[in-house]
Amino acid sequence: MDSVDLAVLRRARDWLRDGHAVVLYTVIETWGSAPRPVGSLLALRGDGRVEGSVSGGCVEDDLLARVMADEPPSTCQLITYGVSKEESARFGLPCGGTLRLLQEPLRDAGWIDELLSRCAAHERLLRRLDMASGAVVLQPAGREAVLQFDGHTLRAPFGPAWRLLMIGAGQLSRYVADLAHGLGFEVLICDPREGYAHDWNPAAVRFVPGMPDDAVLAIEPDAHTAIVALTHDPRLDDMALLTALQSEAFYVGALGSRVNSEKRKARLLSLGLGERQVQRLHGPIGLPIGSRTPAEIALSLMAEVVALKNGALAPSLSAQQRCA
Repeated sequence: MDSVDLAVLRRARDWLRDGHAVVLYTVIETWGSAPRPVGSLLALRGDGRVEGSVSGGCVEDDLLARVMADEPPSTCQLITYGVSKEESARFGLPCGGTLRLLQEPLRDAGWIDELLSRCAAHERLLRRLDMASGAVVLQPAGREAVLQFDGHTLRAPFGPAWRLLMIGAGQLSRYVADLAHGLGFEVLICDPREGYAHDWNPAAVRFVPGMPDDAVLAIEPDAHTAIVALTHDPRLDDMALLTALQSEAFYVGALGSRVNSEKRKARLLSLGLGERQVQRLHGPIGLPIGSRTPAEIALSLMAEVVALKNGALAPSLSAQQRCA
């Protein structure tokens, strides 16, 4: 669940507190091509205010027309769009796509407060909604949890499924953190140097204490974890990389030029890593977009991380091969 959908819940909670009728729509299933992924949220206020998105716009317009024409719904219901090719075209669903939504009238902001608070504390939760009663229960969820709906109960995960650990809290790290947080990553930082851990938003990033290699071990990297070394100090970066390259992290990268990257790989080999492990290292980091400024480098890095996460880039394809 990305930060956009958490923002939808935050706005829905505020509307409820102000005394408005609010209906929440969740994308529970798609067929063919669909504009928004499963789990996407839309909140619709009784007077026509909209927050979030479940399509390119036409479905939102139809939902708004329904709410304005009738009394707000009192029970959870299923709504399906795009059953026919003509209806798909009418609602802007490309390639004959079909979209199924769960319509849920909101009555209690308590579970939303709890969910937002626990997600801000970097927890990952499963929201279990009983369609018959409208009751919501929150429980811990693993990063592998996905949205499930059996016709009676919706189980929807919230909070970051993916993590990014940065070694170094310098200027570049701030740009990377902003992008990664907006993309739905849990952002972790390790920097044992004094003077760097100031003016960070605790809701957006979490500092991991200790030296870099200890920090990598502490978070227990899995296949949902990316690790990138950004200090430019081999005494810190190499410590983290030695441990990270032996983990299950799906992305391990280090800031530096092509020449420095080759020197780093040679050092890692001399320190006992195998050739296959060292070849996992992404360096120079990021997709080749001609980046120069910290903001551009951050964009390049996160584009590469997201491409790997989404399966759009082969893990074995190194930066040097892409630039060749």
